Amino acid sequence: MLWYLSGTLLIGLIIVSMASTLPVAFAFLLANMIGVLVFIGGQAGLEQLVANATTSITSFTLVTIPLFILMGELFFHTGVSNRIFDVLDKLFGRLPGRLSYMTVSGGTLFAALSGSSMANTALLGASLLPEMTRRGYKDHLSMGPIVACGGLAIIIPPSGLAVLLGSLAHLDIGALLLAGLVPGLLLALLYAAVIFISVRIDPNAAPRYDVEPASWGEITRLVAVNLLPMAFVIFLVVGLIVLGLATPTESAAFGVLGVVIVAACFRSLSVIAFKKAIVGSAKVSGMVFLIIMGSSTFSQLLAFSGASPGLISWATSLDVAPVVLLAAMFGVLLFLGLFMEAASIMMLTVPIFFPLALGLGYDPIWFGIIMLISLEIGLATPPFGMGLFVLLGVAPKGTTLGQVSLAVLPYLACTVFLVLLLVAFPQLTATFR
Repeated sequence: MLWYLSGTLLIGLIIVSMASTLPVAFAFLLANMIGVLVFIGGQAGLEQLVANATTSITSFTLVTIPLFILMGELFFHTGVSNRIFDVLDKLFGRLPGRLSYMTVSGGTLFAALSGSSMANTALLGASLLPEMTRRGYKDHLSMGPIVACGGLAIIIPPSGLAVLLGSLAHLDIGALLLAGLVPGLLLALLYAAVIFISVRIDPNAAPRYDVEPASWGEITRLVAVNLLPMAFVIFLVVGLIVLGLATPTESAAFGVLGVVIVAACFRSLSVIAFKKAIVGSAKVSGMVFLIIMGSSTFSQLLAFSGASPGLISWATSLDVAPVVLLAAMFGVLLFLGLFMEAASIMMLTVPIFFPLALGLGYDPIWFGIIMLISLEIGLATPPFGMGLFVLLGVAPKGTTLGQVSLAVLPYLACTVFLVLLLVAFPQLTATFR
């Protein structure tokens, strides 16, 4: 069978299955079963499918995924996250647009502690949006930064999606996590710059209000009591990998231990909170492992059928610059982000895009960060951006999808600008590698 026909068959099976409302992981498993019968045949094909699926989820490195998820679940269910706002509230004092800056700084810290963009968005929205609305903040300084900063958890370690991407694309997970650190912090600075410019142009977009000033002694005490323990957890997760003292799996385990210790010291570690965290992480981890099973086998089928080698050979033979094909892949990711959630996009594109990127001579870790940034944009684009719907769930009654989508546009422009920066200066992803 010609490569483009086999590729169309396999991808068409996925699209039809998903269109029938079959869960994503099961859609891939169904397509894989039909694929092995067509391209391998009979019982031997099904046995190979089972063997490949088993091998794909029995790697020790995948232990990182449930541990990072558990760390984030513990962080939110124990209420430790609320202490960060107490510190930020005092640090920003009477700064114009202080609540918007609190969103950016808080979202960046939460991204380094949770690894979940949805949880990050929900926490920021529930904690800050009511106060912003009450103070008369305009949408682009209230809802905009909340949705945008929620997505930082995709790039800044410990990113659950980065671990999933590394597993699907067979990348060095530690290198991928560290590669996202500088781009993630740069993106947060770009968001802060948007807020600064917006407030300077239109001071009424973030009305000033009286705030009781805090003494340096009080600020020092809050930072020491509430913020330094969070820095300790971040060091356990990121610092140990940077220093080469722990693998990503080991640092994830240390991160869970760190959150448990911090929550216990704050006397917020209850049996109920621990149970909710365990149940939540088990549900999400089970879904992730099903995704890995389906996608890894799908990748092998694409190669066995000749679809992915044929596509790579055709694309690399085109008389165009590699950056043109890179832009095309970026455009496809943005288009899929309008309709699909991040894990589904990765399952569909990783088996095709990563071999193509390697064939074009791109660094796979660098390309992985480009892909994660593209997925972050997808979280904030209508009609199915999950970040938009999470915020709508905590927004004032009457808030529309159009309002939230318009509010986040300046921040999406920052994200696209970051992609251009990474294309021009790829070494930004190699700072800590």
